[in-house]
Amino acid sequence: MRIDIVTLFPDLCRSFLEASILGRAASRGLFEAHCHQIRDYTLNKQRQTDDYPYGGGCGMVLYAQPVADCLREVIRQCEEQGRPRPHIVFMTAGGQPYTQKIAKRLAKCDALTLVCGHYEGIDERVIEAFADEEISIGDYVLTGGELASLVVADSVLRLQPGVLAEAQGYQEESHWDGLLEYPQYTRPEVWEGRAVPPVLLTGDHEKIGAWRARQSHQRTAARRPDLYEDWCMRHPLRPGRWKRSERAELIRTDAALDAAAQIYAAAWRGMCGGICTPAYIAEHDAPAMRAELEADRAGGWAFYLHSTAGEPDALVGVCHKTGEIGRLYVHPSAQGRGIGARLLEFARKKLPEHPNPWLAVLDCNRPALGLYLRAGYRFDSVLRVFDPQNDPRALQLCRELKYVYAANKIRD
Repeated sequence: MRIDIVTLFPDLCRSFLEASILGRAASRGLFEAHCHQIRDYTLNKQRQTDDYPYGGGCGMVLYAQPVADCLREVIRQCEEQGRPRPHIVFMTAGGQPYTQKIAKRLAKCDALTLVCGHYEGIDERVIEAFADEEISIGDYVLTGGELASLVVADSVLRLQPGVLAEAQGYQEESHWDGLLEYPQYTRPEVWEGRAVPPVLLTGDHEKIGAWRARQSHQRTAARRPDLYEDWCMRHPLRPGRWKRSERAELIRTDAALDAAAQIYAAAWRGMCGGICTPAYIAEHDAPAMRAELEADRAGGWAFYLHSTAGEPDALVGVCHKTGEIGRLYVHPSAQGRGIGARLLEFARKKLPEHPNPWLAVLDCNRPALGLYLRAGYRFDSVLRVFDPQNDPRALQLCRELKYVYAANKIRD
């Protein structure tokens, strides 16, 4: 790959590209980088590159001519090497937001040219004449485009074959697949009273991989719900087959109802910790949850108790009158095994008369939201709002949302 940077400060850019990992990669011939001084292409004795903007206003604007002539020279050099016309990107505050997806696309270019603006920007006419696209690295303003161009250059060049020692070095990083990276640890095992998670010391790569995947999902859901929702929309859930030891049976006996209430209470308390007041959580013990289940059954709900190897560990309910799926709870000790996904699909199939069943979920329950999105459920409306200012049960503002099954809207 060839990368060119058109700038007023080529030494600044060159020093970065010649340092550390990129510098070593360039010395091994894994890519070539060229930094071009815009002033070298001016036509005035003063080598002036800017002037006041038409229409008035503060600041200065870069001339079109020297930028255009510099780009023409870059294009000529690429042609001389037998390369196609370079993909030309102008770094502007009004460009499209830069993402890892764009980095992967630009990394496929044989030649990439980045143009650094300065002062109040560049004459729009040269952008119209040469730009293949405009990119912004964030919703803030820099004094020039050099730092922005180096961000793009670094993220693109490190994806070139051989620049990093292993492809896994970037394929497991944040944003590579749309999720944030899991937390990392190194020696010592205990630092100032903080220990490395025990699973990382087991040497069991399957367990470590599963732990890292969970951490990645949890971190993305908590810190970047926008990214997590997008990832869930692009990764439809395909529930695995039921294990031979798994069963889901209609609750008919008091013993089954007692077991369901125990699971309901344990899972509900785990979910609502930090959302509801301790006093309100304390009210939701097994007897209280059993009373809720009994009231629902009297209102037309049917509940199914899930067990693994004869041990009850989850429940789900369906209402044939309304098409609602509810009370989907997995005991904390059984979470992370895909039971919730399988039970959700099981419940939907119990409602063949309702092609678009629905369910309610709190917007702060990110794991559940991710599950429902991946299973084909989409936001429909807000059912209730719990505001600490007027609801003594709530510790934080949250909304109860209605999600409706709409598998035809799942994106590949």
